[in-house]
Amino acid sequence: MVTGLDGHAVRLSTAQVEVNLVAPRLVEHALANGEAELDAAGALVVDTGQFTGRSPKDKFIVRNAATEAKVDWGAVNQPMEAAAFERLRADMEAHLAGRRLYVQDVHAGTDPRHRLDVRVVTEYAWHSLFARNLFVDAAAPHPDPDWLVVDLPSFRADPERHGTTSSTVVALDFEKRLVLIGNTEYAGEIKKSIFSALNMVLPDAGVFPMHCSANQSPDGRTALFFGLSGTGKTTLSADGHRHLIGDDEHGWSADGVFNFEGGCYAKVVNLSEAAEPQIYAASQRFGAVLENVRLDPVTRVPDFSDVSKTENTRSAYPIGFVPNASREGLGGHPQDIVFLSADAFGVLPPIARLTTEQAMYHFLSGYTAKVAGTERGVTEPSATFSACFGAPFMSRPPVEYARMLEERLEAHGTRVWLLNTGWTGGGYGVGSRIQLAYSRALVRAALHGVLDDIETYTDPVFGLAVPVRAPGVPAELLRPRDTWADGAAYDAAAAKLAGMFRDNFRRFEASAGPEVTAAGPRA
Repeated sequence: MVTGLDGHAVRLSTAQVEVNLVAPRLVEHALANGEAELDAAGALVVDTGQFTGRSPKDKFIVRNAATEAKVDWGAVNQPMEAAAFERLRADMEAHLAGRRLYVQDVHAGTDPRHRLDVRVVTEYAWHSLFARNLFVDAAAPHPDPDWLVVDLPSFRADPERHGTTSSTVVALDFEKRLVLIGNTEYAGEIKKSIFSALNMVLPDAGVFPMHCSANQSPDGRTALFFGLSGTGKTTLSADGHRHLIGDDEHGWSADGVFNFEGGCYAKVVNLSEAAEPQIYAASQRFGAVLENVRLDPVTRVPDFSDVSKTENTRSAYPIGFVPNASREGLGGHPQDIVFLSADAFGVLPPIARLTTEQAMYHFLSGYTAKVAGTERGVTEPSATFSACFGAPFMSRPPVEYARMLEERLEAHGTRVWLLNTGWTGGGYGVGSRIQLAYSRALVRAALHGVLDDIETYTDPVFGLAVPVRAPGVPAELLRPRDTWADGAAYDAAAAKLAGMFRDNFRRFEASAGPEVTAAGPRA
């Protein structure tokens, strides 16, 4: 039996349980099982089947005493009845009979005071390697884990019996501290389920959970990068001149910032050594896992430009594969926060300085373009608003997280920037994506204080303070309207996006307050 807490256990009705295998052994098992193949550099290459991204409509939280009054119930946090979850648990336990299983004991969180001890049970060896790469190495088996994750891609849920929307399921029970995942091979569900658990429990310990990457300058200045998948969190935080703390998920406690993970889960579509040298090097090593990346059939060299399967190709590797990564996964209170928005309309400025009220507004709005492949059914970028830049993983009401952000901004004098990594010169299909080199130059100028003394103008639609110049960036890029061939078309697109912001924010007006509401785009 693999146990978690008292009354929290899943019986493994099989003699084939592989416990805490190291990476080489897991690679051997994955190859022997026919789950994967090796590329020319020794990375493990896998195909996740029909699921190449998360399945948010199949995620549920059990409604019980632990969650009833705390969870922001709705389309994102769908309720599941306790009895349905128990039927699901029993049926998945029966499904385990006779199967070879892989167990990994890991930590979620680099700060020992706030981490969770997690046991991950999978039927795929490569999923076990993924968990070993993405979480923090526990070094020894857990005598009594805080959470248990059971991931069975071969199990199909029954909507009538289990209360699901399809045969796919990701269900969290906060009383049992148990996650059940079925009928999806996409490994991201494993880590995101525990991220959801941390987002629920950490605020009670005074910790602000965040969907962001983090890095630190050699002199100890910490920066955070918020944004949805595909907006540049991993890319922009992987800076050879700064120490990487983590690329996706962090907590902000009374002592500073700590990483939730022990690895990176980077998008690798069009990955090149020239543009993203750290991610490229980490992805070309034995022990890395490449998801849905096509290989040359003769040379076994990956073709990162091939999107015939999905644009959401991924690389999962230990953070130790990044030469300048922080070994402790800890940082001080951030001096800078960057909100990343891949603006599909092409009207937001490439960078702007935000007031505290504007930071609250844009944090609650979480505007970006949902990039193709990140979720099922998304085939091209489309405008989306995701509260806290991570609504699918935020269990509590968004304003609770926004208030935690506000308290920390005021306490530590943290500067906040809005960075558009999306389009310029027109919207998607007309304009072009802002060059990565320009985004990097703007981030470095902001973090080094270069923009502090540069004159700004106020964007007439969004009310943002935009610098009139920045080192290494064309001046016209900083005035989005000037990059459009048709100024009237820009005005119409800007007005449309401003209206979408206001329409989306109406649900927050009462709880966020008039000052925050007034910090949004102008009518």
